[in-house]
Amino acid sequence: MAGINKVILVGNLGADPEVRALENGTKVATLSIATTESYKDKAGAWQEQTEWHRVVLWRWLAEKAERMKKGSKVYVEGSLKTRSWTDKDNITRYTTEIVGDKTLLLDKSEGGGNYPPTPGVSDAPAQPQATAAATSNATTPEPQIAATTSAPEDDLPF
Repeated sequence: MAGINKVILVGNLGADPEVRALENGTKVATLSIATTESYKDKAGAWQEQTEWHRVVLWRWLAEKAERMKKGSKVYVEGSLKTRSWTDKDNITRYTTEIVGDKTLLLDKSEGGGNYPPTPGVSDAPAQPQATAAATSNATTPEPQIAATTSAPEDDLPF
C-alpha cells in the first residue's frame, strides 16, 4: 500500500512572502505560516502553542503569493519534502519544508474582492470554456431516468 504525504494548514503569515524569480524565469515564493493551538494545562488554565511552518510555492502559486501580506489568514495544501545541499564548509545540510500545491487567501481584501473559498472550488488553472464543455460532454453521459412502474401503492415494499 502506498503512503500518504499530505499537509493541510490554516494559519497566519508571519511576514510578507518572499517571492523571487530563478535564472530561468520560474517564480518561487517562501511563506512563514504560524498555526496556534489552544489547550488546557494540568491546572486548567488555557495555554497557546504556536508552530511555525516554512512553505514553498512554485510558478503561478508563487505569483498568487505576491497578493498576500503579513498577518493574512491563508489555507495551504501540500506535502512535506526534505532537500539537502552542501554548504561553503563542505557540510551537508538538510531542511524539511512544505511544498504547496493549493493555496487560498482567506481574508477579505479591503476592496472586497477576495472571499473565503467556496466548497468544491479548485485552485487549479481554469480550462478554456470550449475545452471544459467538450470534456464535460465527452466524459459525462446523460443521466438515465428509470421507467416508472404502474404498481399499486399497496405493492410497494416500504
